[in-house]
Amino acid sequence: MALPITVFPDRQLAVAPSSSPVQTVSAVRPRSQLKPSLPSRIAVVGNYLPRQCGIATFTTDLCAAITAEYGTARLLALPVNDIEQGYDYPARVRWSLAQDDVKSYQDAAEFLNFNNIDMVCLQHEYGIFGGPAGSHILHLLRGLKMPVVTTLHTVLREPDPNQLMVMEEIAELSDRLIVMSQLSSQFLQEIFKVPGSKIDMVPHGVPDLPFLDPNFYKDRFGVEGKAVLLTFGLLSPNKGIENVIQALPQILSKHSNVAYIVAGATHPHILRHEGDKYRASLQALAREVGVESHVIFHDRFVCPEEMAEFIGAADIYITPYRYEAQVVSGTLAYALGAGKAIISTPYWHAIELLDDRRGALVPFQNPGAIAQKTIDLLDTPAIRHAMRKRAYLFARDMVWKKVAQGYMESFSRVRSDRMENPRVQFSARATPKALDRLPELKLDHVNALTDDTGMLQHAIFTIPNRAEGYTTDDNARALIFTVLLDQLGSYRLGQAKSSNPDWAFRYLAFLEHAFDAEKKRFRNFLGYDHRWMEDQGSEDAHGRALWALGTLLARSANPGLRGAAGRLFEFSLPAVIEFYSPRAGAYALLGIQEYLNSYPGDRDAQKVRSVLSRRLLEMYESIRRPDWKWFENVVAYGNARLPQAMLVAGSGCSDDRMISGGLEALDWLLKAQHCETNHHFVPIGSQGFYRQDGEKARFDQQPIEAAGAVSACLEAYRVTGDNRWRNEAWSAFNWFLGDNDLQLPLYDSDTGGCRDGLHPERANQNQGAESTLSFLMALLEMHALQKSERLTKRLEDPS
Repeated sequence: MALPITVFPDRQLAVAPSSSPVQTVSAVRPRSQLKPSLPSRIAVVGNYLPRQCGIATFTTDLCAAITAEYGTARLLALPVNDIEQGYDYPARVRWSLAQDDVKSYQDAAEFLNFNNIDMVCLQHEYGIFGGPAGSHILHLLRGLKMPVVTTLHTVLREPDPNQLMVMEEIAELSDRLIVMSQLSSQFLQEIFKVPGSKIDMVPHGVPDLPFLDPNFYKDRFGVEGKAVLLTFGLLSPNKGIENVIQALPQILSKHSNVAYIVAGATHPHILRHEGDKYRASLQALAREVGVESHVIFHDRFVCPEEMAEFIGAADIYITPYRYEAQVVSGTLAYALGAGKAIISTPYWHAIELLDDRRGALVPFQNPGAIAQKTIDLLDTPAIRHAMRKRAYLFARDMVWKKVAQGYMESFSRVRSDRMENPRVQFSARATPKALDRLPELKLDHVNALTDDTGMLQHAIFTIPNRAEGYTTDDNARALIFTVLLDQLGSYRLGQAKSSNPDWAFRYLAFLEHAFDAEKKRFRNFLGYDHRWMEDQGSEDAHGRALWALGTLLARSANPGLRGAAGRLFEFSLPAVIEFYSPRAGAYALLGIQEYLNSYPGDRDAQKVRSVLSRRLLEMYESIRRPDWKWFENVVAYGNARLPQAMLVAGSGCSDDRMISGGLEALDWLLKAQHCETNHHFVPIGSQGFYRQDGEKARFDQQPIEAAGAVSACLEAYRVTGDNRWRNEAWSAFNWFLGDNDLQLPLYDSDTGGCRDGLHPERANQNQGAESTLSFLMALLEMHALQKSERLTKRLEDPS
């Protein structure tokens, strides 16, 4: 819903245009062709029932509304305890914070991070968090690794220095801010310098109550036949209830059947520090002015169902607050949603909600004005009922169902924004990164993923996921890695000596088992129960297997391995002639050229190389355009391996045209995978890829792309001697170390594994075989580069 923005020059009301556009629940911005998914796990940080406070009621209602609209599995809540023993929370509350304990906030951030929460929604009110101006909440926000959307229940016009600092940092750490009034948005923009494009307007939610005659509920409270005035909510001196009591004698002189109900417990903090003296003073005042029998106090915190009955019984709802500086009133919103005739003092939220004759405003601290407006409304039922109808119709956009949709729309905007413009979390900015340095080789995770059968394909975090079984793809990669590791030896590799000498035998045995001798094709997916899940694998899997076999034949010194690999290479080579997947052809070419480097006279291998390389070149030249220098109409996955294969094959057969095409395609690809702002490597995302005349998908970013770019650039460096390609290889490798869109390392220095990629808001914490092997193969290639450069330097300068 859209509301005008109100300002108060010289205490006069006026309507001012927004200094920057604010998104409303119905304002959906046009997006790219990729529709962002809704978050699957949301944590709401804010007080929760049975704690007695307005934020607790709001948070509980919001969670219930989102659950009703989007399902029960999406939400958990983290309230703040203001008492040591805490509260008897429902099952949705998974964690509670100790208000004044900084470590509790830091621990909560860690809890949310390792539970893979997709979105945190903070309900902010200065007073519910510990520290100066509630600054302890910043410790939680700084530690989070996921997006944050913050709902602001208070926005101050004249904040003190601590309040200003806290709000500015909350705004900085939040992806979006939700406000419930346009004035809140105006304050955020003018005082706290928050851009309007970052602010969403979602009204305070209200129950979807029927439009009923107040007499329906009056018998519940013993006020049948009376005109009922109501004020409800937690009692505190700033509520101004004494002004209504002082107005009652004048009201009763005209309407003797009036009853004034004051429903609600005293605010717990007031009760704790001052006792119930405010309620006692109100009761004394009622006796003093002679209206004691007309004032009914219900001294308890009412549940939502009972609250609906109290509001339903009211003929007129009154909010006589004493001060203007209130940008949100939940009780006012509830009364509006129930279609009540409302009298209010002109605090900020009331001015907005009661505009257009949806209610009546009276001056602050003015019992006479309250009395006169009450008498006017009781005297003129037609005017009162018209006011009720305007309020009720206006509030249909405020029911909790629509508010839940507004919140989800805000969450969706965050995910969409992050796909287009990645945001680096505070925790990532604060973490130092060791770029342009090769980490120590660590083989713990390879060992964890490898069993007697071969390498398992997936992991849950760092634990092998046996349910997903094995693949030829990953065992081929593992075989290549093992051969490269053995060839490189102990050169500056740290733990290289701890590798298992049986690994290569296990991975090669898996490829042998995967090969179907009748069909001359490799199967790919093998269940943990050792049953093949398909009759024939993909062309890509076959190509990768040939790549591994050729690499072993070219680089391994073990005669047993070479003998078995040579036989399998010979049997599996002919099938690739019929392959039309460019990646399958590229993988096969990489293996064939490895083989030909050691066995250059094999005419069959030469013929297959010629067919595949010509096919790849023709594919490139038929698709190539000045603005699209690629092999297909889409840049998909395993991209850099295509130009790498052309460079390798072109060098092997001295084909300058092929080398030129490979360099051109690689140059174009790297420009497409380059962040123009920060100049780091940005692989094409797997959520949509990059189609000709379309938009590039920014996420998910996969380690396989960075590893391929490292290999291709090093091949271009070997072919040309141009240092530019060496620098590009380092840029792609640094992606693993944290020089990426989210500034998060993919390499895990504790396990030696690699996280499964970058999502728009976080790194995927699973460490599967493809990701781990991609990193480790790239690491070995970078070590080989350094080894070669050191050797060259020694030869040039023997001293």
